[in-house]
Amino acid sequence: MTLQWTAVAFFLYTEIAVNIILCIPFISAQRWRLVFSWRIWNWLSPYWNKCFFTMIMVLIILFLDAVREVQKYSGPEPMQDAKVNPNLFDHLHMKLFRAQRNLYISGFSIFLWIIMRRVVTLLNQVAATLENSAGLQAQMDGAVKAAKQHQEDNLRLKQALLDDEKSMSAKNQQLKLEVGRLAGQLKAAEESVHKSHAEVEAMRRQAKGLAQEYDRLLSEHHQLQNLQNAADKKDQ
Repeated sequence: MTLQWTAVAFFLYTEIAVNIILCIPFISAQRWRLVFSWRIWNWLSPYWNKCFFTMIMVLIILFLDAVREVQKYSGPEPMQDAKVNPNLFDHLHMKLFRAQRNLYISGFSIFLWIIMRRVVTLLNQVAATLENSAGLQAQMDGAVKAAKQHQEDNLRLKQALLDDEKSMSAKNQQLKLEVGRLAGQLKAAEESVHKSHAEVEAMRRQAKGLAQEYDRLLSEHHQLQNLQNAADKKDQ
């Protein structure tokens, strides 16, 4: 295996190991995001796209070269020459095997390189989604807590209003009883006033009758005095 294909094979094994590590289930996406936020990755991030597309171009070139080699050693002309020379037949199959091996190595390297980038992107997206969902969950819990608090406040307010209504009803009932009692007292006072007026009127009539009787008696007294004076004068 030449140096370039040794490097591609090592790159393929590295890709397999990295993809397996990225797919380990007990390492969460949040931890991978913490790893991806290290300073070294921030330093390499401006060059990441260039590196990715450069590796894609190199691997595609190697893949096309491997396709060319496979077509070269699997064509009809080399096979006809190999039938004539048995040693050439074995050499041709060895070359075809190496070309096919290089084709698979470069093809899987391209595939896993794209898969690895996609897995890293999905891990970052999943971590961001989980963080957003955690924030939304916290907001939802706060909203639910606030709603429960408002509901409890409404219940307390309703209970306070019911208590106030009961208190007002009791006060109204007490006021009605007080008004009834005062109305009874007012009625009794009015009856007493009417009775007093009647007594005053009766006493006024009685006083008027006494005055008339006094005037009559006084007039009779004057008449008797006059008669007595007249009788005294005759005796003299």
